[in-house]
Amino acid sequence: MNLKYKTALLKLSGEALKGESEIYDKNSLETVAKQIVKLAQEGARLGIVIGGGNIWRGNLGANINMPQINADYMGMLATVMNGLALESTIKQLGYDKVSVYSSLPIKTVTEDYNFKTARTKMSEGYIAIFVGGTGFSYFTTDTSATIRAIEIDADVILMAKNGVAGVYDKDPKAHSDAKFFSHLTHEELAQKQLRVMDLTAATLARDANLKIEVFDMQGEDNIIKVMHGELVSTIIE
Repeated sequence: MNLKYKTALLKLSGEALKGESEIYDKNSLETVAKQIVKLAQEGARLGIVIGGGNIWRGNLGANINMPQINADYMGMLATVMNGLALESTIKQLGYDKVSVYSSLPIKTVTEDYNFKTARTKMSEGYIAIFVGGTGFSYFTTDTSATIRAIEIDADVILMAKNGVAGVYDKDPKAHSDAKFFSHLTHEELAQKQLRVMDLTAATLARDANLKIEVFDMQGEDNIIKVMHGELVSTIIE
């Protein structure tokens, strides 16, 4: 079965790994990891960026009067934890070609991020997990994912959503008459003020002519299906 994309940056939310009452759910981790491994075995070059929302959200810092810079760095560290959890799960499945690259130097547990090294390793079949955000406060993991996608020369950013098939003109969970968009341009995304990603990330993607595909990751093998062009989604280009 042919892959739709050879090189992809998969953007996951931290909630994709979460259980009902715990920050991690074994089945959720394994479900995501198995799909990533299968795609890697098919020859896909994959970079992964995971948010940290299952562990830390900015409003938690605000609730204890923490400066945003401190709260942002705690969020970056949460993404490191998620990257290590995913790496461990992938290795438990018997796929050892996986590396965690951090924009924050953590010598004993991750590799320092270098786009040339990441590209080389990905060409050798390694799954690259990018953690630590951009390494700077005031930037989201959406921005980090977009920058990493550009740096690894990805064909697409795959934006995984939870329970939403793609982009709508309003929240489909709250509005039964929400209109679904199968295709959008970067200009339409901005004109319609559709918040697929934060404004900085959207602007970077537009300027780099980077394709974005928004899809629902909830469903059997949906990550595999979107990489094979077999899933309803929204394409932005």
